[in-house]
Amino acid sequence: MKVKFITLGCKTNFYESQALAEMFKKRGYQVVRSGIADVCVINTCAVTSMGAQKSRQQIHRAKKQNPNAVIAVMGCYAQTDAEKLKESLDIDVLIGTSGRGALIGLVEEALKGKRMIAHTDIMKERDFEELCLTSDQSRIRATVKIEDGCANFCAYCIIPYARGPVRSRSLEKIIEEVKLLAQNGFAEVVLTGIHIGSYGRDLKNGLSLIDVMEAVCSVEGIKRVRLGSVEPVVITEDFVNRAQKLKNLCPQFHLSLQSGSTKTLMRMKRRYTAEEYMQAVERLRVSIPDTSITTDIMVGFPGETDEEFKESYNFCKAVGFMQMHIFKYSKRPGTVAAGMPHQVPEQIKEERSQKLIALEAEMKKTFYDSYKGKTVEVLAEIRTKDGRFHATTPNYMDVFIESDQDITGKFVTYTFKD
Repeated sequence: MKVKFITLGCKTNFYESQALAEMFKKRGYQVVRSGIADVCVINTCAVTSMGAQKSRQQIHRAKKQNPNAVIAVMGCYAQTDAEKLKESLDIDVLIGTSGRGALIGLVEEALKGKRMIAHTDIMKERDFEELCLTSDQSRIRATVKIEDGCANFCAYCIIPYARGPVRSRSLEKIIEEVKLLAQNGFAEVVLTGIHIGSYGRDLKNGLSLIDVMEAVCSVEGIKRVRLGSVEPVVITEDFVNRAQKLKNLCPQFHLSLQSGSTKTLMRMKRRYTAEEYMQAVERLRVSIPDTSITTDIMVGFPGETDEEFKESYNFCKAVGFMQMHIFKYSKRPGTVAAGMPHQVPEQIKEERSQKLIALEAEMKKTFYDSYKGKTVEVLAEIRTKDGRFHATTPNYMDVFIESDQDITGKFVTYTFKD
């Protein structure tokens, strides 16, 4: 039987979909990317209102394109809006963000004509759910999920309600998966999760993210280790002192900012100031050569004045990001910010977004220009339609290489043109 996965949202969602696809393959299913399938699994997103809307659209589209298929819905939107989805005639299987290992069994019951609802209270979950993924990924870069859940409850964010409390994966299981990936020929691993900076808080054994990094970097055969998103509070002196000794750690740090105005950060219930963020950036740049800083930045949070936006804009410019993910504040029912006064009009959000997009282009060009004439080792990832090879530097710069040989998956040198 054919099963198709439709995944929205973050790297963690994609990891989970691929892990489940691997499980379906082992059960004898054929995993397809397009066309008609017997089973359609929609892994949903709820981080923004647009993510929730797209999730709903994908559910209805999947049923329309595959009218006789079993439609299984999981993920963050399925967790936060389960009551609405239970009323949908398009859905045959409904789970949230836990119990996903039981998905095949639920699907097979649904194939017999039974509607299966296995939605649980995520706030009561305390154990990390193992969904190991060792083969069904790009042969170049593999994602390794080390943690689930978040306990920060930022004013704008629905994710703690969608993913529940912090649950850290055991270090032994992480290393077991990484060793299998190394044996399968993967060149790079990315450590991901919902809030990886919280790793270890629930384990009560003294382990933290830097311990995971050290252990993964020591696995023979893994040539690059890259971090997912972290917050600046993770970047302590001890963290940097230990990280700088890891020769295969990629010097690219995605430090989530959200706003460069401390006043806005306080209303957001973020746990750092703009000044503390800058200190984290400086620690990394001083200690780890070729560090690039990427980030997420929000515009139009409730109460964000012209002056606060100006502070945020100037702060971003002072940091000199290599890349920014810019998004407009989206009201999420159930969050503190949804009920805040002084909601910012959509037109102003758009204007501020465009200003930051233009700034990002300038900063990216400045960063790339600083490499003119330098030679670096890059990893060739894929051949483009024009015959060149797309490759990435350790600090996540994109380059394109012309070669008569197939260099996919190989490390080669590249010199930036003057």
